Amino acid sequence: MGTQTRVTHVESFETHPSRYRHYKLSIDGPVATLALDIQEENGLRQGDYLLKQNSYDLGVDIELADAIERLRFEHPEVRTVIVTSAQPRVFCAGANIVMLASSTHGFKVNFCKFTNETRLTLEEASRNSGLKALAALNGTAAGGGYELALACDDILLIDDGSSVVSLPEVPLLAVLPGTGGLTRLVDKRQVRRDIADVFCTKAEGFRSRDAVRHHLIDGAFPRSKWEAGVSAHAAAMAERSPARSTDGITLSPLRVDVGADGSRTYESVSLRLEPEQRVAHLTVRGPSAQAPADVATLRAEGAETWAIRCWRELDDALLHLRFNHPTIGLVLLRATGDADLLKAHDALILDNEGDWLVDEVRWLQARVLRRLDNTSRSVFAIIDEDTCFTGSLLELAFAADRSYMLEDEDGEVTIEVTAASGGAYPTHLGHSRLAERFARTPDSAAEALEHGDPMDAPTALDMGLVTLAPDDIDWDDEVRIAVEERVSLSPDALTGMEQNLRCVGAEGWDSKIFGRLSAWQNWIFQRPNAVGDDGALTLYGHPTRPRFDWRRT
Repeated sequence: MGTQTRVTHVESFETHPSRYRHYKLSIDGPVATLALDIQEENGLRQGDYLLKQNSYDLGVDIELADAIERLRFEHPEVRTVIVTSAQPRVFCAGANIVMLASSTHGFKVNFCKFTNETRLTLEEASRNSGLKALAALNGTAAGGGYELALACDDILLIDDGSSVVSLPEVPLLAVLPGTGGLTRLVDKRQVRRDIADVFCTKAEGFRSRDAVRHHLIDGAFPRSKWEAGVSAHAAAMAERSPARSTDGITLSPLRVDVGADGSRTYESVSLRLEPEQRVAHLTVRGPSAQAPADVATLRAEGAETWAIRCWRELDDALLHLRFNHPTIGLVLLRATGDADLLKAHDALILDNEGDWLVDEVRWLQARVLRRLDNTSRSVFAIIDEDTCFTGSLLELAFAADRSYMLEDEDGEVTIEVTAASGGAYPTHLGHSRLAERFARTPDSAAEALEHGDPMDAPTALDMGLVTLAPDDIDWDDEVRIAVEERVSLSPDALTGMEQNLRCVGAEGWDSKIFGRLSAWQNWIFQRPNAVGDDGALTLYGHPTRPRFDWRRT
């Protein structure tokens, strides 16, 4: 009894509250409410599955990601967001099982990765923006629904004798909680691991009394006191978080031309595809206009300023590359533009730390760089004529798996390390990419930051800032051979290798989710015990019991 897998093409990763199908966003002073009200028949693949019990798919999470971003940029007055359900007696049943079972392997993994990134963004909003999240579970929260709650700062569960929290993936589906649930239980909420073991193998979950006792939730109210209790808790959270501003900016829609082959051309980013070679050319263009004169001008330019628009475009391009072009194996990354203009735009952001909008811009750029870190494609930075790898755009080269820099006779091909590489855009581990690059020799990072001038290829190679620096004679052949070799290797082995090598240093829960969980998802989502004809995920909802291969490896 196999389940037919279907390829899902994602038309857009952009949305707006006026177009939400599944969430309702309302704002009352410093408190916002984001209520799940999922429309069963409005799944991303309409007609293939019903989103029953407030279960979600990628379309639902695209709305969640949009809502978080808009609260940060458009509503800085909001200090607490209540994440709840508009449907009675159910918060969220998690990721839709039929959707998962009928999706391609690659889509399942990319879906979980996007969902993970969205939940981490919610936590980062709390940590950096002071936007606290309260999960108000007015009904059962199962699987991914409880994982969404775990990404919030506080969790309340209605005490009605039937509502529970649960992570039933292991006993019911033969997979793992796919969006960080295991990590957040023991690392974030510090639940004892033996209790976590019982909880994660108890399909029916825990009601409020046991959930409070084991710190799976932070409190419970009976139905008669639910609304008042949630409101008071949210108000107290907002009171503890300092106000930032009452004037946000509008996140305007991106402008993009899409080619017949899926190539995408934005104002400052282009994604050109060579599908037969399995190569993509991703070019990021620096600003073409002068930087805003001051923070007030930045605020007036809003989302059209380069420091916001370009990075939103890059984020969108990366998502389309992930979901819609799965056979592309290698991204050749270039940065172009005027170095002086770029450094002036960077300086406005770096020199005005503490202004709420400036900080949000920098955190946006950091999130996009981490999206690049998490993208399962090999990335080579190509530093040759007419490129502009300096400041914030040099971070793209440091995020790449390798960098090739042309040694030209006149020394006009250069890179320049600025203060932008000193920690403004941290990785998932909280370090600068320069610090992670020189984990063994930290003085080398300080030396690079202190250099102060553009450096040619021999200098950059000697300082350890690029991988290889072929000269004019060897350049074309070396880059061509490197590209051909890379795309000839096993994509599975490369994904595992790259994701591990990109997480340098002691782990946090972010890196455990992406360095470990993504690898386990790639493995478990292909195992017959889960997705074979007799696997638990395949047979979920059918009367037939799964048949397991009992060998453990």
